[in-house]
Amino acid sequence: VLTSISAFAESKLPKVKFTTNVGEFVVELYPEKAPKTVANFLQYVKDKHYDGLIFHRVIDDFMIQAGGYDAKLQERPTRAPIEHEGQAALAKGGPKNLVGTLAMARTQAPHSASSQFFINVKDNSFLDPTIIPDGDPVAKFSYQGQTYNNVPRENLINHPALFGYTVFGKVTSGMDVVNKIKKVPTGASGPFGSDVPKTPIIIEKAVTLP
Repeated sequence: VLTSISAFAESKLPKVKFTTNVGEFVVELYPEKAPKTVANFLQYVKDKHYDGLIFHRVIDDFMIQAGGYDAKLQERPTRAPIEHEGQAALAKGGPKNLVGTLAMARTQAPHSASSQFFINVKDNSFLDPTIIPDGDPVAKFSYQGQTYNNVPRENLINHPALFGYTVFGKVTSGMDVVNKIKKVPTGASGPFGSDVPKTPIIIEKAVTLP
């Protein structure tokens, strides 16, 4: 019975199919882990925001990024940014930045994600949010091999380096297409000094699956 329950729950996860000029891939989303992030992403899909945009940042052995620019490298307007949910999602057992996972792109400011997303094409643990232990001060805190003792909680909660990137879904089919995209030749173009595919990789349409 338990397996059928978990299979049922999995089948109810929202899915989005991306059709590109080099093939299709499907992602499933995790609203229980990152509700605001998933709702924001699905609204952009519903509004057809992604249709006609390109993968404007492609780095083999790292990630492929889309959701901001069209084929002329004109930036498409977005809604207001959303609250960062990375630490909360991870605390609920959400996925880490592993191969095939979907995460929100942002600036250095943690709460700046709007429409841009990336797909990890390798395990990028350095992008994972850091969960802050209970207590104030936090008795013991480890980060990147260093241990800190009796740190005021506020110093950790607001530290930009600890937010990481919110993972909210993963590719469930078409990973071969993602792997094809990560290998395309790139260079400088428009406002970017590097990493732009020389032949545009265009999202022709993104739709939610029933």
